Amino acid sequence: MEILLVTILLVVTLVLLIGEWIAIDLVAIGLMVALMTTGLLKPAQAVAGFANPAVITVGAMFLLSQGMVRTGAVGFLGRRLIGLVRGRVRLALLVVLGIVVLASAFINNTPVVVLFIPVILSMGCQLGVSPSKFLIPISYASILGGTCTLIGTSTNIIVSDLSNQFGYGRLGMFELTQVGLPLAIAGLALILIAAPRWLPDVTNATCELENQPKRRYLAEMVVPRGSRLVGVNPCTELAAKYPGIEVLELIRYTHIFHPCRDRVAIAPDDLLLVKGTPNDLTHILQGKDVDLPPAEKGLSFSGPNETLVVELIIPPQSELLGQRIGETDLARDEDLHVVAIERSGLHYTEKQIKDIRLRIGDILLVWCRADRIDKFRGRTDWIVVEDVHQEIVHQRKAPLAGAIFGAMVVVASAGLADIMAAALGAVFLMVLTGCLPLKEAYRALQSHVLLLIVATIALGTAMTDSGASRYYAELFLGLLQGWSPAMILGGILLLTSVCTNVMSNNATAVLLLPIAISAAQGLGVNPKPFIMAVLFGASACFATPIGYQTNLLVYGPGGYRFSDYLKLGIPLCLLVIVGATLLIPIFWPL
Repeated sequence: MEILLVTILLVVTLVLLIGEWIAIDLVAIGLMVALMTTGLLKPAQAVAGFANPAVITVGAMFLLSQGMVRTGAVGFLGRRLIGLVRGRVRLALLVVLGIVVLASAFINNTPVVVLFIPVILSMGCQLGVSPSKFLIPISYASILGGTCTLIGTSTNIIVSDLSNQFGYGRLGMFELTQVGLPLAIAGLALILIAAPRWLPDVTNATCELENQPKRRYLAEMVVPRGSRLVGVNPCTELAAKYPGIEVLELIRYTHIFHPCRDRVAIAPDDLLLVKGTPNDLTHILQGKDVDLPPAEKGLSFSGPNETLVVELIIPPQSELLGQRIGETDLARDEDLHVVAIERSGLHYTEKQIKDIRLRIGDILLVWCRADRIDKFRGRTDWIVVEDVHQEIVHQRKAPLAGAIFGAMVVVASAGLADIMAAALGAVFLMVLTGCLPLKEAYRALQSHVLLLIVATIALGTAMTDSGASRYYAELFLGLLQGWSPAMILGGILLLTSVCTNVMSNNATAVLLLPIAISAAQGLGVNPKPFIMAVLFGASACFATPIGYQTNLLVYGPGGYRFSDYLKLGIPLCLLVIVGATLLIPIFWPL
């Protein structure tokens, strides 16, 4: 009966996490309540995860990562190295990926990707290359880098702590490097070869603002009924008629088409997202072939009330997540007007957008007065897409932040202190020295992630205590009966990779680790390789945009489709599965 109850809770949890109908925080709290009310766990057991060292360490790493990003310790190096590529696209991709892998090996990879999105978009303007060739690669590179050290990702820390709880010891700071580094190098090689060929070439919607006499502007134009543009190809024929106008997107109802990628002709009431100089935009408006939508009637392309149209991306740490746009500070700001919102290839305007709750990766198309744009830079609630030079405060503290972080790594690696104690000590020093203000520290603490970890730890405990993990391990072994331990190890890697592409990698690791250990015990082999299989499999989340939050974060800015992740993601998943299956038994014998 207990196994059935645990199974029902597991299935319901998975459905809610994948469907995202309810906030992750509520799913986590509801799961803990369900475990207590059904009697599967005592109240103290259900909330024991709050005192789990892994949860405390993960929370501390969120704060340390924010301190490193805020002081510019990562961004300064990134911009300097990118300046050395001198227009060579392949070298630029190599340099960017190398920086992202190195940074993600030591700090949380989400802020690394957030930092590099505006850098990539600006670099695309400078090099004349589509940022869609770079954005998925930096997300994948950050995931690969996270498997190289213990602190590279929260999943590693959780698996290390669970391994210790099961009696197999914690993982060393660089114990993963012997497998993670070869996989990262092989993965980067695959990305460098395949990304420029397989990923789409989508026009960059916005470029860095520059004080040039012929600045180009973004604007939405509506095609009225009876327009001469009806039936025209927006990529070729419209460009021939209005040479200075570049059509970036065609919006029909809520669907977004990329004119030079999708075969589409202009129809009445279509919205065109275009870019051009003030003269070009004025010329096409005077031709009566298009008009400004009602929401954009206040746009001005010159004079004292000159307005700019920019895009704001909503990152994972934004306080706006879950809020309706009409209730946010953006809607109440007199210097800014939200024109539209783009979400995973869908476009919402006017009355629709007021009730939309913001999610990670949403792109807000807004216009504001040119002399007030600085007001919106340097905020953690959004990324100003065209603004590569985000204001990073207290850059003079970057060496100090780097020294504190480096000391933490050394202390934890040398075994002078537990990783949790070292991380908390580093957070204390960063706040004390002003590298990270206390207010920003609280905002950087991703409570929904921590709550999910606590809840899945409780569910993992219930699976172990009820015998569900052993039951499913025996069921799994029954399917693979007659296979060698090495092949079953590969099967665990494959199973973990499939699960992590549709749900949280932390949840995947916590739920599958007891099953993997039970499977190893059933085979009579060393469980440590199976623990490592879950760790590396849980990070093989390349095949879907929902597999990891950095994948979702680059979805909108890159103009990607779901299938774009499959093109490069499936080969990368297979590379990690096959590579880890071969390498793990070498360093952790079965």
